[in-house]
Amino acid sequence: MKLLEGKTALITGASKGIGRKIAEVFAQQGANVAFTYLSSVEKGQALEQELQAFGTQVKGYRSDASKFDQAEQLITDIVADFGTVDIVVNNAGITKDGLLMRMTEENWDDVIDVNLKSVFNITKAASKVMMKNRKGVFINMSSVVGVQGNAGQANYAASKAGIVGFSKSVAKELGSRNIRTNVVAPGFIRTEMTEVLDPKVVAGWEAGIPLKRAGEAEDVANVCLFLASDLAAYVTGQVIPVDGGML
Repeated sequence: MKLLEGKTALITGASKGIGRKIAEVFAQQGANVAFTYLSSVEKGQALEQELQAFGTQVKGYRSDASKFDQAEQLITDIVADFGTVDIVVNNAGITKDGLLMRMTEENWDDVIDVNLKSVFNITKAASKVMMKNRKGVFINMSSVVGVQGNAGQANYAASKAGIVGFSKSVAKELGSRNIRTNVVAPGFIRTEMTEVLDPKVVAGWEAGIPLKRAGEAEDVANVCLFLASDLAAYVTGQVIPVDGGML
């Protein structure tokens, strides 16, 4: 028996990186997978074809989770196409780094909207379906930066810290309906974004990690798999770092 057999999962921002790996692992474990992408149309379409090889229902949606009306429409469309939604991974996110003195209002607003408001939008829309079903799982993607801060990332850190407070509150509100809400806080994970970094910079970061290496997208996806499955049936309101011991 696969861990997510017969479940329908939504993963936002899944065309690349961690989101893509979560979608892959969930499909491997029997989940029907709905996912969103925005700018990476070709990657989104390629992922849809790739995941169909696992024999479950798969569909990608071009949708901006930071827009309230698009988030509501997305959940409506998923319920029409899949029948329900059991698991939501709020993974959509961007960075627009810069020191506070140089950070523009636009760079602040964009990061807060995409990283934090999107979680509110999708959670509010999907929770209506889950409350009717009296079951469901939310997994919200934060970061170690949301816990400890980082110079040059005040907007990103604020958005990721906001996800923690939001999720803990939602866990208390929805727990009586058998809806679990948890947070995953990745550390330094190898993705397309880190491939462009100077190898010396990467080596310096890895030296400060107790496990002495960067994480892989699969490390994060496997924790999400645990939280999405019935193995975590009594886990809610938690923040789980996947950081090799950084925190």
